Amino acid sequence: MTVCYPGGSLFASFTFLMKFVLPLGSARMALRSLIFMAVLNGPSLQKPLAAEDDSGGHPGNTGLIQCGEYSNQVLPNGRCKIIATLPQMDEQRCPDMFRCTDEVSYWLHENEERKQQILELRELISELQEELRNHRHRIKVLELQHEEKSSRNSTVEQRVQELEQRYNEASTLQHIQATLLYDMQAQIHNISLLTEWARRNPGCLVPAEMRSQQEMHHPDVKHAKNCPIDCASIYYNGIRRSGVYSIMPSVGGLPIEVLCEMDTEGGGWTVIQRRQDGSVNFTRTWNEYKDGFGDLNSEFWLGNENIHKVTNQGDYSLRIDLEDWNNKHKHAFYQIFSIEDEANDYRLHVDGFSGTVEDSFAWYHNKRSFSTPDMGNICAEISHGGWWYHQCFFSNLNGVYYKGGRYSTKKRKILGPDGIVWYTWKDTDYYSLKKVTMMIRPRTFRPHLSP
Repeated sequence: MTVCYPGGSLFASFTFLMKFVLPLGSARMALRSLIFMAVLNGPSLQKPLAAEDDSGGHPGNTGLIQCGEYSNQVLPNGRCKIIATLPQMDEQRCPDMFRCTDEVSYWLHENEERKQQILELRELISELQEELRNHRHRIKVLELQHEEKSSRNSTVEQRVQELEQRYNEASTLQHIQATLLYDMQAQIHNISLLTEWARRNPGCLVPAEMRSQQEMHHPDVKHAKNCPIDCASIYYNGIRRSGVYSIMPSVGGLPIEVLCEMDTEGGGWTVIQRRQDGSVNFTRTWNEYKDGFGDLNSEFWLGNENIHKVTNQGDYSLRIDLEDWNNKHKHAFYQIFSIEDEANDYRLHVDGFSGTVEDSFAWYHNKRSFSTPDMGNICAEISHGGWWYHQCFFSNLNGVYYKGGRYSTKKRKILGPDGIVWYTWKDTDYYSLKKVTMMIRPRTFRPHLSP
C-alpha cells in the first residue's frame, strides 16, 4: 500500500515509498508503520501550516499564523509527491513538521539493516546452492565410480564363473578321456588275449552256435580239442597235468585263465577259490569279487562273473576240500551248483550234498544273494569277506585267515566271528581252517574218456 505523508524541509519536494514495512514480515513493525502513516496522512490534499510563537505557546492562544501550505499527490508510478510552500518570516518560526522523528529514523535504520541481512542471506543461499551443486556433482561422480566398480566386479564374477565352468568341463573331459583310455587298454588287452588264443587254438574263435551246427552237420569235425570251455575240456583234450590254462566259456566272449586240478577224484576240476597261507586279503569290494583277484598259483577268487559264465553253460557240480591245522582233511560234494548273473546278485543254487563232513553250506546258504562289506550287509561287514550270507553264516570260506586254528574276538576288537569257518566240523565259529579249495566240473564228467 502506498501512502502520502509530509516530511522534509522548507521549499522541498520529495517522494517517499513505504516499501520497507511489508518485506520485514514483522507484525509489530507493520502496525507501527500503519499508525505513523495514518497520523501523517490527512484527509485533505491541502492544509494550512500554523506558526509557533517564541514563547512556545499554541496557535490557539495567540491566534493562527499562516506559515504556508502543503499538498500531496499520488504519482502514476505509485510514489507519493508532497509539495510544501512556506513564507520566510524573521520573527515567526513554522513548525518543522517534515523533520523525521526518532521512531521514523529507527525504522528506516532497521529497514536498512534488514536489507543488508537479506543481501547477506542471498549471498549465503547462493553459496549454499553452489555447495549443493558441488555435492551433487561429487555424488554423481561417486555413483559413476560405483557403477564402474560394480561393472568391473560383475565382469570379474562373470569371468570367474566362466573359468569355473571351463574347469568343470575340462575335468569332465579329462574323466571321459581317462575312461576312454581305460576302455581302450582293456580292449587292447582283450584283443591280445584273443590273438594269443587264436594262435594257440585256431578254430576257437568260431561262435559256439556255429560250432554246434558244424558238429551236427559234420560229426567228423571235433572242436573240443581246439576250444576248451572248462578244465574238463582240457582234460578231454589229453592234458592230465594240473596247472594254469586258458578256456573260452561258450556264454562269454573272451578267454579266461583258470587253474585246473587234474589229480583229485579223476581230475577235470576248474578251481574257483583257494586258501592256503593267508597271502591274499579276502576283505574286498563287490567289484573285486565280481572280476576276481589274487594269484592262480597261490590264493585267489576266480570272480563271480567268470563263475557265472562257466556254470551257466551246462550242469556243474561243486567239490570243497577242507584241511585243519592238524593236517586232517574233509570234503563236501554238491551234485548241483551254479550262480546267477550280477543283476540277480549272483544268487546261489547248490544242492545234492554228500561227503566226509556234515553240510554247512547248502542247507543254510542256498538261494542266498552274494554280498560284500561295501554293500551295506551287516553280516559281510562283521565277517570281513564276500559270501552268500544269511544271518550270518554256517560256513565262511572267504573269511579272515587266522593261523593256528582257534581265534578270539577280544584282542582284535571285532563284532563277531570272521575266520575261515566250517561250523559242523569244529562245532564252533571260532576255528579258522588252514586250507580250503572250491572247484567245479560238469556233472556228466567221466575220467579217462575222450569225447
